[in-house]
Amino acid sequence: MRVLGIETSCDDTGVAVYDGEAGLLAHRLASQVAVHAPYGGVVPELAARDHIRSLLPLIDSTLELSTSSASEIGGIAYTAGPGLSGALLVGAAVGRSLAWAWGVPALGVHHMEAHVLAPMLEPEPPEFPFLALLVSGGHTLLVDAAGVGSYRVLGATVDDAVGEAFDKTAKLLGLGYPGGPALARAAELGDPKRFRFPRPMTDRPGLEFSFSGLKTFARQTSVAHRLDSATVNDIAYAFQDAAVDTLVIKCGRAVQQTGCDRLVVAGGVGANRYLRERLAELASERGVALYFPRAEFCTDNGAMVAYAGWSRLRQGATDPLGFDVRPRWSLTELTPP
Repeated sequence: MRVLGIETSCDDTGVAVYDGEAGLLAHRLASQVAVHAPYGGVVPELAARDHIRSLLPLIDSTLELSTSSASEIGGIAYTAGPGLSGALLVGAAVGRSLAWAWGVPALGVHHMEAHVLAPMLEPEPPEFPFLALLVSGGHTLLVDAAGVGSYRVLGATVDDAVGEAFDKTAKLLGLGYPGGPALARAAELGDPKRFRFPRPMTDRPGLEFSFSGLKTFARQTSVAHRLDSATVNDIAYAFQDAAVDTLVIKCGRAVQQTGCDRLVVAGGVGANRYLRERLAELASERGVALYFPRAEFCTDNGAMVAYAGWSRLRQGATDPLGFDVRPRWSLTELTPP
């Protein structure tokens, strides 16, 4: 089966074509960074409008790049949630309409399942079962993945996601947009010894996360010091070190509790180089195989949606003619295809 995947959950428009025999044939992405940069964050209404402008031309160019005609597409997968409702509706409406026009099945895909399965697009994909650390602007989850659609959430954030904390701290420090990568660049120039931030919820058992207090600590530190360039870099280092250390500690606990020897890391924060280095150290110490999608597939993209849709559509899963989106949708509500 050859599947067209559509991703519009937030501020990136992603389209891809995945073939069950040939693999990923093509993928394209339209970024909205320039649209939202003046506001320092994603404006939902502007995101939806930009998806409307970008999606159909992007589908045409992706089909052309994959040398696929509409008659060769056997199914369409679109992100149905979680995400911004207006943005989700754009992809769902276009995806379901094209599927009806082309006479092929359509399927709404769970955005976080697509992230879980993103490493399957790599030359050496992980085998089930595995642990998955999902870290993005909207989610921080530790998941026990037994198979497609079979997930058990071991720990989640009780307040802010780690990606949001990165972005908000970067905005506080005046580092620009998008904030996460900007803060990571500043942290590379910081003094490791000047500040030490707390590691939230690591002084108690459990696998839950919390990052709102870390943001508050960064704000208090910035107020107490003159924010010259050196101080900004030092705060950025301390924040990133604390956030990453927290994630690594919780991953270590999850490995110990479950005995699982495979760890998948996905989501936008998964592209953070310092996080990758620290998790590689953990994996080496614990004898765990570590899997990342390539950096461009850590952030939102159509390729992971196409693959996630293919993994279900090929086994007969399909949605009815009507469509809906779910801005809030727990990963544990999914079932195997």
